[in-house]
Amino acid sequence: MVTQVLFWILSVWAIFSALMVITSKNPVYSVLWLISTFFAISGHYIMLNAQFLAIVNIIVYAGAIMVLFLFVIMLMNMNKESEPQKYKWLKMAGTVAGGCLLLVLVAALKDSDIRNQQALVNEGNIGLIKNLGKELFTTYVVPFEISSVLFLTAMVGAVVIGKKE
Repeated sequence: MVTQVLFWILSVWAIFSALMVITSKNPVYSVLWLISTFFAISGHYIMLNAQFLAIVNIIVYAGAIMVLFLFVIMLMNMNKESEPQKYKWLKMAGTVAGGCLLLVLVAALKDSDIRNQQALVNEGNIGLIKNLGKELFTTYVVPFEISSVLFLTAMVGAVVIGKKE
């Protein structure tokens, strides 16, 4: 009962925040609502016993990428005077494209058998960080180390390119 109530609270929060992202006039407020949406989605991940995905979602998306979005928006200095004019046919084309996407999604989900499927909530060992770490450092240790060397090389390359003479 508690998980169902929490699911519906998180779902309403995520849908409301996502609607506010696309209806906000100020781009900074849109980014802040998007961060709120990411937190609601992380709550869903925690309910599905995927703590690692929840933490990565908060750190990577809500932390790093949204800060970059905010910097880009602030550096662009968008004013009403500098904003390009939107043509009515372009708005109409966007509306038709969104309607077609909605139609395709409804047609794809029409015959799905979702009512008979249930997710295992707080059961089993799927999604736990302990199991992920065990697999990462036993089965996939060589690809993990190769990717870490690749990231280190990319960081050194970025420092060399960014270094002034």
